[in-house]
Amino acid sequence: MALLTPQGAREVFRLPKQRGREHLRRLLRWEELDELGDTRRSILLDALYNSVLFTASRGFPWVQVAQAVKFTEELLAETKGAREGQIAQNAEQATVTCPALGQEPPGVHGCRGGSITEAVTILGNKLRDYQRQFTTRHLLALCDYFHNTFIRHYRLYQYVLGQERDVHLTVTRLEVRTPPQPLPLAQGTHRDTWRHEQQVAALLTEEEQKRNEVQLLKEALRAEEARLLEKAFSCAGAPGAKGLGREALERLVQEAIGIQIKRLGEQLQHEVQAAFDILDLRLQRRMLSLRGPLSFPPPSPGPEDPIKTHKAQKEKKARAKQPVTR
Repeated sequence: MALLTPQGAREVFRLPKQRGREHLRRLLRWEELDELGDTRRSILLDALYNSVLFTASRGFPWVQVAQAVKFTEELLAETKGAREGQIAQNAEQATVTCPALGQEPPGVHGCRGGSITEAVTILGNKLRDYQRQFTTRHLLALCDYFHNTFIRHYRLYQYVLGQERDVHLTVTRLEVRTPPQPLPLAQGTHRDTWRHEQQVAALLTEEEQKRNEVQLLKEALRAEEARLLEKAFSCAGAPGAKGLGREALERLVQEAIGIQIKRLGEQLQHEVQAAFDILDLRLQRRMLSLRGPLSFPPPSPGPEDPIKTHKAQKEKKARAKQPVTR
């Protein structure tokens, strides 16, 4: 991992979070991150970025802020995959102490021989190694910071950073279309008026559809009539048949008349039904027009001037008292 410079630490701190994380990744020369697929490196980057925020907000010099990032990266690397009991033998006979505080960190008293104890011991050794890079006050702040963050959630860090995970991720691309830009209010329509117009338009569309259905039915019945008549005439004039006799001609005429009457009957039936449907739609439109949305009331006149009203009343009384001359 490339070392972070003081200038780079200053730039990361002054940027917003997302841009700051991305800038830190580039300064450390990491490959581009897949936030969903590579959660381990994403969490590691969060830890490094948070150390920049903490140390810079506590007034660390920028040189020490850059050192804190290196400290964090080394601590996470040394504690990752630490085995139980490697350091526990040294911790069984002595209480784990924070070298900066000179006492037990709160919450780890009696926690010996376990992975958390190992992590605390590694943290203590790491703080000793960096005593010359930080002042005593800043070293105390680092000790408190890593105890309250890394040590407190150590098992979670170990679970995420210490072992590989099988990630089954399905990515679906969704196209999001933003709503159209609304028109100015002056060009808008009241909601009730708009609904009324939509209902009237739907009735008009249905009425036009009924007329089109009747027209299509007429054409279909005419085509069927022509087919039946052609079939009847072709049977009557079959090859080898002699001239039509009187009876055969009468049957042919009756059959043709029957075909036409049947077609006219079906057509009339559908036209009557369509006429009733159209009348019903017109009645609905008429009822809608009678129950149309209420128009907005005209603006009420402003309050009259009380002085002018009083003067008008006095003039009216004066005219009433004047004698009528004939």
